[in-house]
Amino acid sequence: MIEKARRNVALAHQPFGHEESEEHIKEIEEELKVSDKIDISSLVQELQDVGNNCGSPVKPIYSSFGGHLLPSREDIFEVMDLLLSVIFPGYFGKSEVSFQSIPFHMGTTIDRVSRILKEQVRRGFCFTCPVADMSMAKCRHKAERITHTFLRKLPHIRRMLCTDVYAGYIGDPAATSTHEVIFCYPGLLAIAYQRIAHELYLLDVPIIPRIITERAHTLTGIDIHPGASIDEGLFIDHGTGVVIGETATIGKGVRIYQGVTLGAKSFPLDEEGNPIKGIKRHPNLEDKVIVYSGATVLGNVTIGEGSIIGGNVWLTHDIPPYTRLVQRTHKEDHFEASEISKANKNI
Repeated sequence: MIEKARRNVALAHQPFGHEESEEHIKEIEEELKVSDKIDISSLVQELQDVGNNCGSPVKPIYSSFGGHLLPSREDIFEVMDLLLSVIFPGYFGKSEVSFQSIPFHMGTTIDRVSRILKEQVRRGFCFTCPVADMSMAKCRHKAERITHTFLRKLPHIRRMLCTDVYAGYIGDPAATSTHEVIFCYPGLLAIAYQRIAHELYLLDVPIIPRIITERAHTLTGIDIHPGASIDEGLFIDHGTGVVIGETATIGKGVRIYQGVTLGAKSFPLDEEGNPIKGIKRHPNLEDKVIVYSGATVLGNVTIGEGSIIGGNVWLTHDIPPYTRLVQRTHKEDHFEASEISKANKNI
């Protein structure tokens, strides 16, 4: 076995057609021995030096920040899986849920969510606040109060998501049932993550809402900031490449297709030339607006009720209600088949 391994190493390093030799094999073995040697202590020290000298305002982050543990991405992802199994029992999580067992399933799952989320919210506050600003007891109490307030929002979140499911079924002729929308549609998954994150965002929970929506971004290719305000019945069809910014507002019954951007046009700058945060900078879509694929709507502009924005349109101004905005008609030329043959000969 060892001899075979030695021969394979040599074959992997020698030129094609070159016969191996014992000398060549020994050379390769010596090179591998040297490459296997590494001073781990020096490497660790170098990594620490880089972390300690990142420079302001970037700070080195360790698993215990200011004496407190950081939020756990894995635990937050588990919370999301559990919440989806409560909102759509049987569709997410364990599928062996009967009508009779749903109350027990919901109760035990919500209890576990409460315990995990409470700890993650507490860590989120400790992560963003200096230790001196909030005692451990006060931080724990605040996290418990916010978690309970959030959990009381679950019926509202579920009602909103039911309208999104129905919008997907009605809006897509390829949808055979509402069950298919829940099981299969990435747009619904991204909206579900955002609606949950949005409630935490409204409660001023730091960092966790963004972790949640960026998880959805990773899973679906749809990027919706937790701060975006979305009314009922949103349908995102296909969805890949959709971007919805922090201060965007979306009315009832809006339909958005793949590649749409609801973004910011420009950023007012402070005295140091940095973008000013916390100002309104994203579009407002009123009820029943449709935005087709590839369209880009930028800035604090309003798209009036019932308006239709065509594909690949670039828009930076207000649109009145019930307006159809499309690109100019494409140019159409006719040619003979013989021209194709001539063109191919010249390639």
